[in-house]
This record gives sequence, structure tokens and C-alpha cells, in this order.
Amino acid sequence: MSVKSRGMGGGELAKNVMPRKWVLLLCLGSFCAGMLFTDRMWTVPETKDMARTSRLEDAQINIKSEDGDPQFNVIHRSSNDSIGKLDKTIPKLELKSTAARAAHGSARDGFSISGSLKNIETNMKRKYFMVIGINTAFSSRKRRDSVRATWMPQGEKRKKLEEEKGIVIRFVIGHSSTSGGILDKAIKAEEMLHADFLQLDHVEGYMELSAKTKTYFSTAVALWDAEFYIKVDDDVHVNLATLGTILARHRIKPRVYIGCMKSGPVLARKGVRYHEPEYWKFGGVGNRYFRHATGQLYGISKDLATYISINQNVLHKYANEDVALGSWLIGLDVEHVDDRRLCCGTPPDCEWKAQAGNICAASFDWKCSGICKPVERISDIHQRCGEDESALLTASF
Repeated sequence: MSVKSRGMGGGELAKNVMPRKWVLLLCLGSFCAGMLFTDRMWTVPETKDMARTSRLEDAQINIKSEDGDPQFNVIHRSSNDSIGKLDKTIPKLELKSTAARAAHGSARDGFSISGSLKNIETNMKRKYFMVIGINTAFSSRKRRDSVRATWMPQGEKRKKLEEEKGIVIRFVIGHSSTSGGILDKAIKAEEMLHADFLQLDHVEGYMELSAKTKTYFSTAVALWDAEFYIKVDDDVHVNLATLGTILARHRIKPRVYIGCMKSGPVLARKGVRYHEPEYWKFGGVGNRYFRHATGQLYGISKDLATYISINQNVLHKYANEDVALGSWLIGLDVEHVDDRRLCCGTPPDCEWKAQAGNICAASFDWKCSGICKPVERISDIHQRCGEDESALLTASF
């Protein structure tokens, strides 16, 4: 039967013929699909080889014991070793990442702490005894100067303290909401003069103290490999040798949380100082917080600082930073050390104790949550309650 007899003319036949350019495109597409299929097929033997190797290793390790039972101890041991190495590697990677972020942020704002990643790696290789972070704010220049003039060594003495005693001291501050503004420039100028700041990747604000504390410990443990990490406010007087002696007694313990432990009331009423917006989490009206160290000065061991660094993204921030820190540690296997030498009163309290040979590690006024009028009074407190200048030089930690 002819084409014509099927009711299809020559013009209609021509329309059904596929154009040449479409034929070429179809061939090219088929070629690409063939190459992709070939590449995937090549990986199959490798996978099979891996599986075959794995089965061969299993067969070699699956040795019969004397009683005929298969033993897989070698496999288990190998797996546990791998997991153990992974557990050790992850924290190191986390800390290096935190150190890199700290270096980047400091370099951005011109802080000397950044230096280079090589300097940070050098700090991490060296072992320090304790890192003391003095919490401060943009408006606290006079407080910082009063601390520098009393219990915080300056210049070469501070460098010698780091090298010989392994004690690092830095003022801890973040940056303003308008990074690079006048407040940040003032801190940068002060850093150029004293070189005693640790700048955090954190926006300063009173309601952000919990976040700042979390960032401080994460950054400090990434920059310095120390046994203890201390947080202290810039309106507290500290005797460094006495503090070091207290900490040294607990250095063999892996997880230590040390300070003056308290359990204050949960303040539900708005407008009062230390108001807790999430008061309902702690039970009914009149309930008290769990035991935690008062915020003027506390310290944690390296394992706990590392824990905070690794888990910082999921640790809850309560309104009060000392409560927040306590909440991060309350469910862990941690030893809470309550030492009242870390929360002595100002003269005459600390003076009487010093005269009796029981020198305080930290002094402040409870009613002010720090030294009342610290700029005017800290020098007098230092003279009356401070330890002998030679105490730190002769101390052995």
C-alpha cells in the first residue's frame, strides 16, 4: 500500500521528519548520559573491593577461641580506639575554630591579641595555670585604671607573671552595636597603651552578660591552655597569690566549679534589680535558685570551659549570668567548691582576717555587688587587705 493510500501526502511526511539539528542534540545528550553512566559504573568495583576487603578483615579477625566461640575483641577495640580519637579531635577542632574567630574579630578591630594564628598556636601549646578575665564595660575606664594601679601587674611584671607563673590577666570586653564607632576606638587606643584586653566577638549590653560569659570562656579556652579560667568583675579587689594557692589545691580534680556558693530568691516582680523573666521555670512564688557561685568572682577547670565552648549554641542564657553559669553545670558531674575567702567584705572584714593570717582572695561589698565607689576606695583596700608584694613572686603553684 502506498503512503498516499494511507491518507498522508508528501507535505505531511516532510513535517514528520526530525530536523537534523535536533538529531545532533539528541546524539550529544546520549553521549553525555553514557559518559555519566560509565563514570558511575567505574566506582562500583571500588565499592565492591572495599566490601570484599572489609569481609576479608572480618574473617581474619573472627578467630575462634578455645571453646569454639568467635571473638570480636579486636574489632571492638579498634572501633573504641577510633571513637576515642574522634572524641579528642572534635573538641580540638572546636577550640581552633573559636580561636580563629577570636583572631579574626580582634584583627578586624585592631587589637594586639590577634597577632597571628601562629601566636595563638604557641599559646595553645604552652600550659598555663590560670586565665583571669576581668569583666569590664566601655564606661569603666577609671575602674580599669584603679585595678591597674593596685592588684593587676603592669608591663614587664605582667609578662613575667605569664612566663614564670603561668597567670594570664586580661580585661574582657566586646564591641559596640556600631562596630568601629567612637566607643570601640576608645578601647583600641587604651589597648595600644596597655595591651591588656581580650576582645570578644560579642555586642556589649547589660542584659547580655550571660552571652558574654559564655563567649569569654569559649574564647579563653581556645586561646590559652590553662588549668583554670576565672571571671572577676572590675570592682573587686583580688590577691593573686592567695587565689592561686586556693586553686592549686583542686588541680587534680577534672571538673571543678569554685566560688562563694549561694541560693538567692527568684525575683518575679518586674522592675526590681536581678528580675528573672523566666521565674516560672524555678517553681512557685518564693522559690530559690539552685546553688551557684556569686558573680563577683568564680572559676572553672579546663574541662568545664571546654564543655561550654563546644556546647555554647545550646546553653540557655538566663537574665543573671551567675545563675546561667550555674544552670550549665548543675546537671554535670561537677564538684562545687564553696570557699568563703573568695567573697570577703571590705575593711574592716578583710583587714582583720589579714592580720590574723587568713588573707582573703577577693574582697567586695555585698550591698553594692562589688566595691562601693571602687575608684575612690580600691587603693585603700589594697593597702589594708592586700598581700605582701613578694607573695606572688615566691608562690609556687
